[in-house]
Amino acid sequence: MIHQTADKTDKILMQTEREVFDAIVPSDHPFRRLDAIVDFTELVAPLAECFSHLGTVGIPMETGFKMLLIQFWEDYSDRQNEKAVRENMAVRWFCGFGLTQQTPDHSYFGKLRKRIGTKRLADLFNAVNAILAKHGLFGNMFTFIDASSIITKTALWEERDRAIKAGEEKLNNLNVKKYVADPDARWGAKSKTNIWFGYKRHEAVDMRFGLIRKLAVTPANVLDYKTVKNICPNQGMVFMDKLFDCKEADVRVAGNGCFAATIRKRNNPGKNKDLDRWRSGIRMPFEGTFSKQRKRAKYRGQTKVTFQCFFEAIAYNLKKAVRIIPMTTTSASACRS
Repeated sequence: MIHQTADKTDKILMQTEREVFDAIVPSDHPFRRLDAIVDFTELVAPLAECFSHLGTVGIPMETGFKMLLIQFWEDYSDRQNEKAVRENMAVRWFCGFGLTQQTPDHSYFGKLRKRIGTKRLADLFNAVNAILAKHGLFGNMFTFIDASSIITKTALWEERDRAIKAGEEKLNNLNVKKYVADPDARWGAKSKTNIWFGYKRHEAVDMRFGLIRKLAVTPANVLDYKTVKNICPNQGMVFMDKLFDCKEADVRVAGNGCFAATIRKRNNPGKNKDLDRWRSGIRMPFEGTFSKQRKRAKYRGQTKVTFQCFFEAIAYNLKKAVRIIPMTTTSASACRS
């Protein structure tokens, strides 16, 4: 009799939760559409080995991944993410928490990022893109390659003083790793006035809907064209700016079966101003992809910054997918049973 009463109470609570979530999280909410587009259970299945079965019952990897996705979706800190998961009903629904279920504190997110690691996250990034490709969101014809800055620290005066006190003539990329908190970061420059300390985010953007196809992260002093080998697609026309106008980039693009639509430098004898003007106009709408991404490093070290960039790229692509994919393709599974 006691068990029957408990089961009846649980059913009532579950029904109440569904009614509350249905009232607060409408069918066209971005998180409902996202949950309909991506089968997160299948997506995070490879992360099963990250789950610890020791001690108390842990949080499922699907829930953990969704919480990290929310963090990068909204650009939250760990403490802000803790609050959002605890207080935001739409986030609770998306992550799979009930109305009264306890949520983790901020320390959980750092541990989970470490357990997932950059290599596994890169695989998940490719898996997400494979899902979006099935929805026709990648064109595989035109690709835009460029790099953007990621700043680790804006001023290094204290580090410079320590370097000079230690006998260095000045602080530069050859000795800076001995004096800074992030030894992987370096100075980079796009021009005489655009100089920063940190990293570069190199991305290949598919020019059908502006989704990020591939990415790599390097210290800021690595020349842009050096990463073409890592992010070049395997077909189509590749649009690049003047910093990629060199033989090495052209050879790499051709070796991947692509055509280089590079804007040539003024001193290039093969420069065609009319053609370069057309190429500039074609790629211009997609330069916004780089401006919309975070310019500051959340973490220290190239590995952790690469993790940040991959998760930001996943969130960026999924945000666009939610806006692009018609409601009719997701409405059938938009609501949970």
